[in-house]
Amino acid sequence: KKISDILEKSAPKPGVPADLQNLLSQHFGENRSVIEIEELKLSDSCFLPANDLTHSFSSYLKEICPKWAKLRKNHKEKKSVVMLIICSSALRSLELIKSMTAFKGDCRVLKLFAKHIKIKEQINMLEKGVFHIGVGTPGRVKALVEQDGLFLNSTKYMILDWNWRDQKLRRMMDIPEIKKETIDLLEMSIIKLCREGSLKLGLF
Repeated sequence: KKISDILEKSAPKPGVPADLQNLLSQHFGENRSVIEIEELKLSDSCFLPANDLTHSFSSYLKEICPKWAKLRKNHKEKKSVVMLIICSSALRSLELIKSMTAFKGDCRVLKLFAKHIKIKEQINMLEKGVFHIGVGTPGRVKALVEQDGLFLNSTKYMILDWNWRDQKLRRMMDIPEIKKETIDLLEMSIIKLCREGSLKLGLF
């Protein structure tokens, strides 16, 4: 059976924290010790309310981040963003940027994907200016973090574009490469920040 056949028949179900937990356990289950797996576990308190599929992107962001105006005003650090939004493609990133107009106000949004944009350009922009929201693909975000172009210590929110489906009806976690890069990014630093309480994860 093709995955798209199965997906066509299955009604969309909103993502819940347990979905991400299970994904991480499955991914690491075979080659990690019990203790290592324990360190990758996220308690429910690490998560923001998940989208119940009734929200537009802006209304979801307003619900999970009611104090956005204040957060935005207080953010002065370069090489960082307050909110990081991770999705499966450059095209989808642009869609999400468009659809958060009502939420973002006059904050600065940075595109963090590889299509038509060199990583050097993104590093330069992050060094020179203050950005509030980064929207992009896990592979490019991970590369920026690895090259010290992007620091996540002042990031408060990371939103995964969890429920959206592409033309083949795949969600981002149904695409092997995107799934692996997302999990790598989570393991690299996000899980630690969530466990320390400085960052919260949202499933849109």
